[in-house]
Amino acid sequence: MTGPRRPDDRRAVGREGEALALAYLSARGFVPIARNYRTRFGEIDLIGEMDDTLVFVEVRTRRTAAFGSGRESVTARKRAKVRRLAAAFLTERRMWSRAVRFDVVEVTLDPLSGAADIAHLPGVF
Repeated sequence: MTGPRRPDDRRAVGREGEALALAYLSARGFVPIARNYRTRFGEIDLIGEMDDTLVFVEVRTRRTAAFGSGRESVTARKRAKVRRLAAAFLTERRMWSRAVRFDVVEVTLDPLSGAADIAHLPGVF
C-alpha cells in the first residue's frame, strides 16, 4: 500500500512537466525569456516569445485525469494571480508596448510507461 505523495515528489513531477512543456513549445517556435519567474505575488512557470507575442505560460502536470484536467485547475483566482505577475514582469522589463498572451500547457504523464501527453492551449485567459 502506498501512502500519500510527499511534497518533494509533487515538485519533481511539476519540474518534469515544465521541462517537457518547454521542449514542446521550443520545438514550435517559443523562445524562452524566463523560467519560474517569481515575485512576492507568486510564480509564472514560463515566459517567452512566440510569433512576436510575449507569452506567459502556466504548466499543469498530472499523472492521471482522475481529478480533472490541467485547464480546469487554472481557477479564476490563479488567472488573476498570473495577470498580476505578468504586470510585474512587464513593469520590471519595461515591456508595456508588447502584445501579450496567456497560455496553459497540460502535461499528463503515464505512470506506467513514462510517456507524456502534451496539450498546448494558447490564449485561454
